[in-house]
Amino acid sequence: MHICLSDGWGGLEMYPARIIPELQRQGWEAHGLALAGSRVAESLAAAGCEPLTVVSRGRALLQVGRVLAYLKRHGIDVLHCHKSSDLRLGALLVTLQPRLKLFYTDHMGVTRPKKDLYHRWAYGRVTRLFAISEATRRRNLKAFPLPAARIHRLYLGIDLAPYAPQLDRASRELLRRELDVAPDQVAIGLPGRLTDGKGHEVWLEGLARLRERAPGLAWHGVLIGGLTASEGSDEAYVAQLRKRVAALGLEGRVTFAGYRPDLPRLFEALDIVCVPSRNEAFGLTVVEAMAAGKAVVGADSGAIPELLEADCGRLAAPEEPQAWAEAMAELGQDAALRRRLGQAARCRAERHFAVAAHVRALTEEYAGA
Repeated sequence: MHICLSDGWGGLEMYPARIIPELQRQGWEAHGLALAGSRVAESLAAAGCEPLTVVSRGRALLQVGRVLAYLKRHGIDVLHCHKSSDLRLGALLVTLQPRLKLFYTDHMGVTRPKKDLYHRWAYGRVTRLFAISEATRRRNLKAFPLPAARIHRLYLGIDLAPYAPQLDRASRELLRRELDVAPDQVAIGLPGRLTDGKGHEVWLEGLARLRERAPGLAWHGVLIGGLTASEGSDEAYVAQLRKRVAALGLEGRVTFAGYRPDLPRLFEALDIVCVPSRNEAFGLTVVEAMAAGKAVVGADSGAIPELLEADCGRLAAPEEPQAWAEAMAELGQDAALRRRLGQAARCRAERHFAVAAHVRALTEEYAGA
C-alpha cells in the first residue's frame, strides 16, 4: 500500500500513480491510501488502483483500526510512505501490527536533523529509507536516526515510451507556432512548477544576456508550467516573473505556455531544455528531457550533476546568468551538437532511468532480497 496523504500536486504526489502500472505489470497487487477528493486519489484511480480514502491526516490516525482491517482483508504486508508527516500513521500501523514492513522515500531532501524522541520512534519502525540521489543520501545519513545500511539510494524512473518522438514535421511546426516560436528560431524551454527556487529569474536574466552574447541567434523562450495555485504554482511569483520579463525587455521573446498535460510532445517542439533549479533532490524534468532526446542545460547543484554527464548536456552555476547565457549560446548556435547531446542523453536515460528497472529494484527491497 502506497500512503500519500497530501493535498498538493508535484513530483512526490505523482510518484505512486507513476509506478503502480509497472508494479502491476510485474505481478504485484498495489493499493493506495489518500485524502478523499485529492489529486493523489484521482491519479491512483486513473492508474487502476481505487484507493482507500480518509478526509484528513488526523482522521487517518483516528481510523487506524479501519486501515488495519483493510490491510488484513487484502493481505497487505508492505507499506510505502512518501511524506514525512505520513510516517506517523505508518509507524503506528507497524507498532500495532509488527508483521508489516514500512518503507519511506525521501522525495524532498531533508534539510534539518530529525533525531529527537519522536523521530527516533517513527524512523525506528522504517525497514528501508530510499534516497533518490547520492546528494540526498549524504544528507539523509547525517539527518536521520538510522544506520547507513537502512538508507539506500534508489534513482527514480520514468516510462520512456511517451517521450519517443511522435510528431511529423508539420505537426511539430504547428505546435511551435502555438508556442509563438517562429520556424527559424531556436526554442529554449524551461518546464516545471512556477515557484521560487526553480531558477526562473536567473534563466530570464540569462536570456537577456544571450542577446548580447549571440546577437545573430534567433531564439524564443518558453516557460512551461501552471499559472495558478490550483495548477501547483505560486500566483504571486508568476506575477513577479511577468514583471521581470517586461523589465528585461523580453516581452515578445518569452511565452508563458501554462500547464500542459502533453509535456512529451512539447519537448518535441523545443531545441534546448533548461533546468536551473538551485537544489533539486533528483531532477525528474532533467530525466524527462533526456528521454525526449533533448540537449539539456542543468544547474550545477543538488542532484542534477549526477544525472547529466558531460556527453549528454551542459551544467551552469545556478546563480550566474552569464554562465546560462554562455551555455545557451553554445547549444543554440550548433544544431549538430544539440543532436549529438540529445542522442547520448536518450541512451543514458534508457540505461539508468527506466521505470521498469526502478520498480524491479524497489520490489527486491519489498521482498527483502
